[in-house]
Amino acid sequence: MKKIWGCMRPYVPLIAAGIACSAAEAIFELLIPMVMSDIVDIGIASADTAYILREGLKMVGMAVLSLCFGMSAAVLSSMAGMGFGANLRKAEYEQIQTYAFANIEKFSTASLVTRLTSDVTALQITLMMGMRIAVRSPVMLVAAIVFSVRISARLSSVFLVSLPILAAVVALIMVRASPLFQALQEQTDALNLVVQENLTGIRVVKSFVREDGETEKFQERNKALKNTSLRAFGTVVVNMPVMMLIIYSTLIAVMWFGGHMVYAGTLGKGDLMVYFTYITQIMISLMMFSMMFMMATRAIACLRRVLEVLNETPTVTDADADASARVADGSIDFDGVSFRYHDDSPEWVLKNINLHIQSGETIGILGGTGSGKTSLVSLIPRLYECQEGTVRVGGRPVRDYTMEHLRTAVSMVLQKNTLFSGTIRDNLLWGKPDATDAELWDACRAACADEFLKAMPDGLDTDLGQGGVNVSGGQKQRLCIARALLANPNILILDDSTSAVDMATDAKIREAFRTGFSGATKLIIAQRVASVMDADRIIVMDNGAIVDAGTHGELLQRCEIYRDVWQSQQEGVMANG
Repeated sequence: MKKIWGCMRPYVPLIAAGIACSAAEAIFELLIPMVMSDIVDIGIASADTAYILREGLKMVGMAVLSLCFGMSAAVLSSMAGMGFGANLRKAEYEQIQTYAFANIEKFSTASLVTRLTSDVTALQITLMMGMRIAVRSPVMLVAAIVFSVRISARLSSVFLVSLPILAAVVALIMVRASPLFQALQEQTDALNLVVQENLTGIRVVKSFVREDGETEKFQERNKALKNTSLRAFGTVVVNMPVMMLIIYSTLIAVMWFGGHMVYAGTLGKGDLMVYFTYITQIMISLMMFSMMFMMATRAIACLRRVLEVLNETPTVTDADADASARVADGSIDFDGVSFRYHDDSPEWVLKNINLHIQSGETIGILGGTGSGKTSLVSLIPRLYECQEGTVRVGGRPVRDYTMEHLRTAVSMVLQKNTLFSGTIRDNLLWGKPDATDAELWDACRAACADEFLKAMPDGLDTDLGQGGVNVSGGQKQRLCIARALLANPNILILDDSTSAVDMATDAKIREAFRTGFSGATKLIIAQRVASVMDADRIIVMDNGAIVDAGTHGELLQRCEIYRDVWQSQQEGVMANG
């Protein structure tokens, strides 16, 4: 809640001013009926035109002042609400940037998007409405009750009976609606997930002619969201007819008992007319207040979800880091390392890994799907944290370095190649923001990306579109490699990053690594033996463990897994001519 308060603090003056304006608006509205009562009981009764005109002008002045205060309250509440929402979104976004992969996987991308957008919107609308309704309604309610009791304490007993009934109804609705609104936001997450997956993988959907299946999946989630919304808002809308029943019942009772009092001479006609105004304001205030409670019910559900994001503790932090520590070289050591993605998982993804890599070595990593290859290299830049053992880079545990420095020294081209909207230049500059055109082209040549870039009319300034839709899978891989090379890292990790390029291009990239980046330690995960056969050492992994390590020739002689992979690929090459 301190973080929520931090987002709201800059707007406290606006909130305070808005609350004061809402209160003033309500007070002036309440004073107008009193003046009207005097006009009826004094001015009209005595036929005093001057008195009627004077009091009428007073009513106009009060109405104008009430209007000005109301407009000011609306402006101030909008400024405070929008500002608070912007700060809250910023706080959430900045917190998400500190997350490790494990934290993001806990929430899912679709859920985080919902928490950043619709949940925050619900909170800022509640603040905007609350500044007006939550202030105006109580002020009008209390003041109207006081004025009503002053007019006739006996007649006031009528609506004092209706208040407990109304409060009980609102409380019951809130209790029933709260879990429904929580479920509503979760169903929104589920729907967003389907939309995100469909739009991101639209090419796959169309290539497998799965439009109907995806539409059916969307309709299921959409129907579930609709049904949950109907239950949630159906519970809330019951509030309105119940409120109106109580209001009109109260008015009828006041009319009945008040009429008898006027006939008996114990209550003036003007007082009864004003009393009707006040009793209406009391009931309307209660109705607005109950609506505010309904909004608060949903806001509380959204607030819990936002707080989950803000209070999530990143699994990887710089808490133990030495800010002055620098990566001396590209040596890598795994000492008794074991890892699993979740602490409560029964199975270890990596088991007792002991591996020592000298600076400047080129290491190939082979293994079947699920053997732990990506998990192994992800521990080097601390994308994940190992539960047992120690990972060292440059002779020091990776926890000794700040993540910013460690990840600057370790460039990793992930298995899923990701480019962002913008130009090719914009994407490459992620590797080195101040890179010159000559450096950009050198990196592109090393990654064999210059071949297709020269054919593009705008070259480096070609717009990629969202996610790099304007380039092929192989071109995307080469651009991602060029981006990593620009950083001139101590350690370069390629996680199956040449799978979409042809054999000739793959060979050119390997040759560029040998000649142009000989000082960097290179770890190459590949499915093709040809991609790593020239490496200084090749590590063979199976079921989360290193089963063997050596050169291509050594492994052919003694490692059955490696030999089987090599032979099957050679047979495939021969079969394809």
